[in-house]
Amino acid sequence: MQRNLLITGGAGFIGSHVVRRFVNKYPQYRIINLDALTYAGNLENLRDIENAPNYTFVKADICDAEAVAKVIKEHGIDGIIHLAAESHVDRSITDPLSFVRTNVFGTVTLLNAAKEAWKSAMEGKRFYHVSTDEVYGSLHDDSLFLETTPYDPQSPYSASKAASDHFVRAYGNTYKLPFVVSNCSNNYGSHHFPEKLIPLMINNLRNSKPLPVYGKGENVRDWLWVEDHASAIDTIFHNGKNGETYNIGGHNEWKNIDLVHLLCSIMDKKLGRAAGESAKLITYVTDRAGHDLRYAIDAGKIERELGWKPSITFEVGLERTVDWYLANTEWLEHLTTGAYQQYYKEHYAQR
Repeated sequence: MQRNLLITGGAGFIGSHVVRRFVNKYPQYRIINLDALTYAGNLENLRDIENAPNYTFVKADICDAEAVAKVIKEHGIDGIIHLAAESHVDRSITDPLSFVRTNVFGTVTLLNAAKEAWKSAMEGKRFYHVSTDEVYGSLHDDSLFLETTPYDPQSPYSASKAASDHFVRAYGNTYKLPFVVSNCSNNYGSHHFPEKLIPLMINNLRNSKPLPVYGKGENVRDWLWVEDHASAIDTIFHNGKNGETYNIGGHNEWKNIDLVHLLCSIMDKKLGRAAGESAKLITYVTDRAGHDLRYAIDAGKIERELGWKPSITFEVGLERTVDWYLANTEWLEHLTTGAYQQYYKEHYAQR
């Protein structure tokens, strides 16, 4: 079966893994990657498939209704996987309006465009909205987030994602737009912008810089390898039931401080340092405002109904992640210096 898929935010961390998977796994599909190339969008993430015959990149903002409608019409889009989002909690605290614009207004702009393009024939279409476990708030006991857990967002970021989730479901109810939603736990892996915990720590360890840990490092997160998330998105897009929500998790909870100590141990071995040397770089800093204590996903539904589960252990995935960053120091340098932003101009501006 041939499909024309629009993947938004495909130059970002998770998005680039999803784009790569679909381009390589489904050569009969036409994959359109729409990305505004803000600070976290990096076309260097997709160098290996940028010339694939079934891949097209479009630089556009999901808030630009005219541009979005044009892409959907010109490429005959029959499926949308929506990943484009502002996602860093710290940035949402200092600039909440940017998160409202992209995550709420941008999502509604996409929904409107899909509704108009598909209104005469909804059959076979699908709007897949990729969300986060943070919409459920913070856990203070041993319970897990279920698909039925009431929303209780605690940061401007999670509030904006919760709002976008509600709009997707509202369009399904009001306009009969065929949709699925997934809420995923924290991701880790290659091509992650180094403001997030794991790549930040790896980069600082590589350069013997302090390792900033919020509060006492007691906050708990459930971690999932990004390629397993891409696999789950593939599974849900093709086999999920319209109108359903699927939680995606790694069954893999770690306190931040324990995770940082594990990274230190791995990096000591990789860099030939004495055992315990890297841990001396740990520095405790003032806790983030409104910092949620614990997130943990119950991924039982996607496992029971769709047969998906994580493919590797955290220890294996983390070691692969460290190896990738150590082997791709040029990629890291381009991000930390801003040089990656020239890639679009050099490789796409004249096309």
